Parts: sequence; C-alpha cells; structure tokens
Amino acid sequence: MFDRRLLTHFSWPLLLLVALIAGAGIANLYSTTSSWSAAATPVYLKQLYWLGLGVAIALAVCAFDYRHLEHSGFILFVVNVLLLVAVLLVGRTTMGATRWLDLGFFNLQPSEVMKIVIIITLARHFGQDTQVAGHTLRQLAIPFALMGVPVLLIVKQPDLGTAMLLLFIGMTVILFAGVRRTALAALVACGMAAAGGGWFLLHDYQRERIRTFLDPERDPLGSGYHIIQSKIAVGSGGFTGKGFMQGTQSQLAFLPERHTDFAFSVFAEEWGLTGTLVLLLLYLLLILYGIAVARRAGDRFGMYLALGVTAMLFWHIVVNLGMVIGLLPVVGVPLPLFSYGGTSMVTTMIGLGLLLNVDMRRYMF
Repeated sequence: MFDRRLLTHFSWPLLLLVALIAGAGIANLYSTTSSWSAAATPVYLKQLYWLGLGVAIALAVCAFDYRHLEHSGFILFVVNVLLLVAVLLVGRTTMGATRWLDLGFFNLQPSEVMKIVIIITLARHFGQDTQVAGHTLRQLAIPFALMGVPVLLIVKQPDLGTAMLLLFIGMTVILFAGVRRTALAALVACGMAAAGGGWFLLHDYQRERIRTFLDPERDPLGSGYHIIQSKIAVGSGGFTGKGFMQGTQSQLAFLPERHTDFAFSVFAEEWGLTGTLVLLLLYLLLILYGIAVARRAGDRFGMYLALGVTAMLFWHIVVNLGMVIGLLPVVGVPLPLFSYGGTSMVTTMIGLGLLLNVDMRRYMF
C-alpha cells in the first residue's frame, strides 16, 4: 500500500530540474530536426512521448518500497544476464552491432537495463556488508564477478560505450564502499595492464576511434569528421551563441548524429558559453541532489542505490561532454534527458524514480 504521508516528502525541485533539462533537450531537438521529412512522427514529438512514459514509470517506481528490490536483486541480475546471452544468440543486428531483442511490439536493449540492475545488485551486496576497514582484493572478488559477466557479454555485442559505463558505475560504488591501499594499488596496476593488453582485443573500428581521438586531423573527411565538426560547432557558438535554429553546423547538416550523440554540440553552437553554463549548472544540481539523497538515506541499501544512480548520471554526462569536445573517444554515449533515445530516457527516469523512492522513505524507519 502506498502511504499518502510519503507525498509530503516528494521532491518537487527534482521534478523541476528534470523538466528544465528535458525541456531544453526537446527544444534542441526541434531546432535540429524540424526541417527533416515530415513523413513520420517528428523526432522532438517522439522524445516528448518518451518523456511522458518515463515520468509515468518514475512515479510508478516511487509507489513501492525500494527495500523490496534488495530481496529480488540477484534474481533481476540472473534474468538480465540471460537476456544478454539471448541477444548474442538471437538478437537483432543493426550497423554491425547486435544489441536488441525483437519482442514484436518493441525492441528491448538489455545492456541499458543492466545499468539499473547492476546498481541494485551491488547495492544489495554492499548493503549487507559490514566491512569497515576497507576491502581486500579477495573480498572484492564477488562484486568484480558481478560486474565482469555482463561487461564481457556487452563487449561481445559489441558495445564498448555501455560496457565502459558499467565499469565506471561499479568502480564508483566499490571505491565508495572502501578499498585498502594495497588493493587499490593492485587494481590500478591491473587496470593499466588491461588497458595495454586490451588494445589487441578491440575491433578494428574501435581501434580507429582511439586513433581518431588522438589525431582527428589524420582523416578529416572519414573517421575524424564527426569530432572535427563537433568541435567547430561548440567553438563557433562563442559567448552568447548564434541563436535558436541559427546554428550553421546543424542547420546545414555538417554535424552528424546531431540529435543523439552530438546534441550538446548543437546546443553549444546556438546558445554559446552562456547557455552551456546554465545547462551544466542544472546537471550539477541534479548530481548534488543524488549525493544528498545518498547521504540522508535511511539504510545502507538505499544509500548505495542512490549512489549508484548518481554515478550512472554523472558518468553519462562526463563521457558525453568529453566526447563531443574531443577530450574522450567517440563511444556513442547519450546525454541524459537531452539526447534523443527512448531506451536512454526510460532508463534515466527509472534511476530518478529510485532516487525519489529512497528520498521519500528516509523517515520510514
């Protein structure tokens, strides 16, 4: 049963933050895609529909006690791992990647769902852990195994961006749980060795992305085209921008993927440094809200749950922004609530629903 008293603890500021960021994203999509063929539903309207669905799902997530997830976390993990295996066996292949399961009425991308599932699973593990002196490598074997299985399956799709995000989210939770210095040094050494040896395990197009990241001008009309055009768009916005629907890089179609991966580049060109600082401030407030929820959570499971969701949002923002300005390789990571994408929107809203859930029930202990 839903306790009506919980409504007094509902976070309206979070809802306002989501509305402002998503509203800016939909306006940005309108600017980017309004001149496209009107044969199908416009992209900005599709995003509005996904936002409405996401809000409904987030409110539904708030309706039940999040502590029930602690008991079903491992089951969710096993089911999602089986879905990832099914993707490799019978998944739908698009542009050389097999990432979706065709369920008839919609396509399911289990790797996106795994972001939420791995947060719940690690929160369950560390929520029941009483270790206070820092974890040794042996004690971290289980959480690393929980991360490693889905990461390897996602790399096989291949989807390096999502696999990398899962690692970032998991490592954030692990570091927050506490790691002994000797174990941390060993992890850093293993990470450096894996980064070097992993080069030989990458697909050719993934190696090309890294080469392009290091030197985009080596192939300005091929592999380096995306990032070069993105940096031109961001830089040409100047201090105040060129104005709404006045960005030449997007309106003249020089900038590829301008409604998904490079949506921020369009915004930066049209609104300049002033507009981007406002957008970054909204994202900062969103991250600070997540940290505050984790700090005041009523139990350890809720604390790690809020921390994991905050880490998911943070790393999405950092990787996408780093990607579009050339500080990170292009790996196809959307900007939360801003880039076009139904699966990304729903996953983000589920995470925000969990944040609201933890925050609303902090007094119910």
